[in-house]
Amino acid sequence: MKIEIEQEEDGRWIAEVPDLPGVMVYEKEREQAIAKVEALALRIIADRLEHGEDIPDLNGVFSIVT
Repeated sequence: MKIEIEQEEDGRWIAEVPDLPGVMVYEKEREQAIAKVEALALRIIADRLEHGEDIPDLNGVFSIVT
């Protein structure tokens, strides 16, 4: 999944995952912003899986073998 990152005028970094609405973090350091948005995205994906909701761009990640 794509992470978009940019630096705000006040020096903070904003990182977001456009395919997962609301998955966005602000941090002082660029690396922290990336790490935290990745962790947040994984939590959101896990929650959606548990509730049977669609997950963008992850249809080919799992395969079912019988």
